[in-house]
Amino acid sequence: MLFPYATVFAFGLLIGSFLNVCIYRIPKGKSIVSPPSCCPGCNSQIKPIHNIPVLSYLMLRGRCAYCGTKISAIYPAIELLNAVAYVMVAIRFGFDGKSVLIMALMSVFIVVTFIDLEHRIIPDGITLPGIVLGLLLGPLVLKIGFVDSLLGVIVGGGLFFLIAVASRGGMGGGDIKLIAMIGGFIGWKGVLLTIFLGSAFGSAVGIGLMIFKGMHRKTPIPFGPFLVAGAVAAIFWGGGILNWYGSLHY
Repeated sequence: MLFPYATVFAFGLLIGSFLNVCIYRIPKGKSIVSPPSCCPGCNSQIKPIHNIPVLSYLMLRGRCAYCGTKISAIYPAIELLNAVAYVMVAIRFGFDGKSVLIMALMSVFIVVTFIDLEHRIIPDGITLPGIVLGLLLGPLVLKIGFVDSLLGVIVGGGLFFLIAVASRGGMGGGDIKLIAMIGGFIGWKGVLLTIFLGSAFGSAVGIGLMIFKGMHRKTPIPFGPFLVAGAVAAIFWGGGILNWYGSLHY
């Protein structure tokens, strides 16, 4: 029984390596397919033997094989994170088309999270096609119903748009499109749960930073990663959370 999960883990590592390319190149407006990966220090093209997820990093001791430039540990961490996410999806949802779509979503969430953390942006090139795909694949693959999917886009994006207007820019356009994309995939109930959980996670982290790091309460922090965390929780445990909440009223 371990072989299918080991295969999923290995596949997740390979895709995770590609995610590193996306995270590095998309904010710079560069192609994610060409040229081949190269060292940012000396521009030497990375050989396949030096591009094996995680293992190459360990073999090279975290440095370029040509110039010795230090390679950030974030690269193997992202590869491992994506692989673990894929295995978690397989354990929770099995091996079918629904699982494949959710795995793809996990990868998109990872890319969005790390770009937003580093650059404070959520690229339209990810979220706008994602909204369209959510409206198509949410009903077809996740079986949530087209009306539910459409309402997810409208409720999520509309609510954040109103917040942006009311706060005069306190909510970024990238967050609006991201939550609309999430709503397309998981519907209006899922997107409301995502917003609630994401806000709770963000508040907890913000309070922690103020207490332990002395951060000012008005210091801006990217909200995209918290929306992603809320969406992941809603996808994995949303049904149980909503059932539990509903039971409190009976």
